[in-house]
Amino acid sequence: MNGTAFTLFLAIVALTLVITYFASKRTKTTSDFYTADGGLTGMQNGLAIAGDYMSAASFLGIAGSIALAGFDGFFYSIGFLVAYLVVLYLVAEPLRNLGKYTMADMIAARFNDKKVRGVAALNTMAISTFYMVAQLVGAGALIKLLLGIDYVYSVLIVGVLMTVYVVFGGMTATSWVQIVKAVLLMIGTFIISVMVFAKFGFSFTEMFAQVKESTPLGESFLNPGNKFKDPLDTISLNLALVLGTAGLPHILIRFFTVKDAPTARKSVVYATWLIGAFYIMTIFLGFGAAAFVGQDNIVAANAAGNMAAPLLAQVLGGEFLFAFVSAVAFATILAVVAGLVLSAASAFAHDFYTHIVRKGKATEKEQMKAAKWASVGVAILSIILALFAQKLNVAFLVALAFAVAASANLPIILLTIFWKRFNTGGAVTGMLVGLLSSLILVALSPSVWSPVEGAAILTGEAIFPLANPGIVSIPLGFLGAFIGTMLSKPSDADKFNEILVKANTGSGLRKGA
Repeated sequence: MNGTAFTLFLAIVALTLVITYFASKRTKTTSDFYTADGGLTGMQNGLAIAGDYMSAASFLGIAGSIALAGFDGFFYSIGFLVAYLVVLYLVAEPLRNLGKYTMADMIAARFNDKKVRGVAALNTMAISTFYMVAQLVGAGALIKLLLGIDYVYSVLIVGVLMTVYVVFGGMTATSWVQIVKAVLLMIGTFIISVMVFAKFGFSFTEMFAQVKESTPLGESFLNPGNKFKDPLDTISLNLALVLGTAGLPHILIRFFTVKDAPTARKSVVYATWLIGAFYIMTIFLGFGAAAFVGQDNIVAANAAGNMAAPLLAQVLGGEFLFAFVSAVAFATILAVVAGLVLSAASAFAHDFYTHIVRKGKATEKEQMKAAKWASVGVAILSIILALFAQKLNVAFLVALAFAVAASANLPIILLTIFWKRFNTGGAVTGMLVGLLSSLILVALSPSVWSPVEGAAILTGEAIFPLANPGIVSIPLGFLGAFIGTMLSKPSDADKFNEILVKANTGSGLRKGA
């Protein structure tokens, strides 16, 4: 066991538990639990969004993908970054003006129907669980490599910690854990990037030349087509990445933690700059790992390449930098999974329990109790699923969550705001078609099926040829919403006009702290 790493791990855990303790003192109401009572500033929320978004997929998965697949691995960085333009220009302001605690609140502002709220909550829980599995896989691989703890126990450790943050600290604890993690991650990534660039004499030309000689891919390392052989698969992946962020529940609920829409926009701008800087640095992480760690060593540590960044830190800075980077990656995972647990628990407690089961009559105490029990249930389910996904690259797993979010949530959000004819039938149909089509296509894809035993979850030929279903499931989500709308009676035009004004002006908005 690496003693330095173990010490830093304990320091990270202690710091986050202290944050949770103080946050628990301020978490008294459902508004505190779900949204920190709208009390974050634009910069604080921007850091928290960046902390939420720069997940294990970004730090561990993308570095590994670039190191092993070259240019194709960088598609993840490009897609994740460009996605924030969609969030900034189309989603952030209307969502903040129409919603209260969850994405379902925003849709229910126009369609106050139990079916709409119930299906929206189902989508949130499905996407959050999908995303959470990716983070737990990364955590298990990281702790196993660093501390020698078995993968199963590693996943359990992270699962218990993330549940503690949410149950006791709510959104306040989750936000500050994400802020601390974002700062640590940017520092760690910057240090490694500078060290890598220094090794190449601060010359891009020299970096490209050396990397081509260091990898088995040779000249093709810098060209597309190493991982995604089918152009349709590449397009499908990028569609999911660019459009998926605007439908991710744990990102969307962050806009309810600020007092108004202008602050929500500011937080997206701050987040975009931070995330942009980070994804530029993933190039140095991937290239450095390819050149100085080597493909064989990366694959030996983890077949999917998830340990490329920590191994690079070890080569460049010895055991201390290795320990620091691994501890930061651990903090990264803890912060993201806490946000995911909170978004799923909020959907269950606020949307299912409070509005459907109790018909809006649940007391504050009952809602808090339901949210905390939901947090425990979501954590247990995610842990069980993560135990079966150990061999999958975390960036790939997150890309699938993006596909589900882009197919099931984004069409409904946009049509709720911009289509006058849109109605309850269209909202329910669109969400269900988007969710089911994306999940079914993933289940039939090469992501799950492979003729080579051990290369995927199941052995056999895939029925659906694309690894990511976005190019099919996203249009199906919009089509389902359109057909469902046309087969149902038109919506209330006055209600649409009211929503349009409120979405753009914030008229009648509940003020935060």
